[in-house]
Amino acid sequence: MRSVFKPWAVSAMAVAVLFCAGCSQSTPAGDAPGAAKQSAAPPQLVSAKTAFWPMNRAAMAWSPDVLFLGITAKDVPGFTNEAGKAAMWQATFGSPHLRKYRIDSYAIATVLPDIHKGPVAGLGLTWGGATRDAMPIDPSTFNVDSDAAYAAAATDAADWLKKNPDKKLSSMGLGNAYKFQKPVWYVVWGDQKSGGYIAYVDAITGKVLKK
Repeated sequence: MRSVFKPWAVSAMAVAVLFCAGCSQSTPAGDAPGAAKQSAAPPQLVSAKTAFWPMNRAAMAWSPDVLFLGITAKDVPGFTNEAGKAAMWQATFGSPHLRKYRIDSYAIATVLPDIHKGPVAGLGLTWGGATRDAMPIDPSTFNVDSDAAYAAAATDAADWLKKNPDKKLSSMGLGNAYKFQKPVWYVVWGDQKSGGYIAYVDAITGKVLKK
């Protein structure tokens, strides 16, 4: 009995030791997800094109005849928009068939209660159709992204910005008005009505337009 029992006991002890060793080795692995979360990079600002295409896909699903009317950079608490990139963009779409328009958003982070990460569809509101101040934009002509448009505008405004270092970027967006007959970026520093500066950049060529 003893000769049979000894090998069995040794084997059992060996299994127990291996099991305990396995348990001790699993502890760091359990900490890994937490460590990964701590080392994760914060959300990065995005250009208008990066935000536009997910919103455009959602809008096309809403109505196949949808028209793109414009896109605007928006602020998100905890982030600072810069160099033509933003934490959130809002795009306006209109549907002639539904006679409705809606404003969709794309944000890089969720900030409750109003801001949610990713593309979010807006409510459909009554729309009377395109106007001289809000004409449709063909996405295929939307060549110049917001960061490139900002760079061109900042170069144009360089002298003014040196004289007015306290004037911060107040708004930036893409639209198509009758006076331009093409998609145009507008970049505004300060208050345009009280000594601010606005630059218009051709969204097809990237050139600054004369005011």
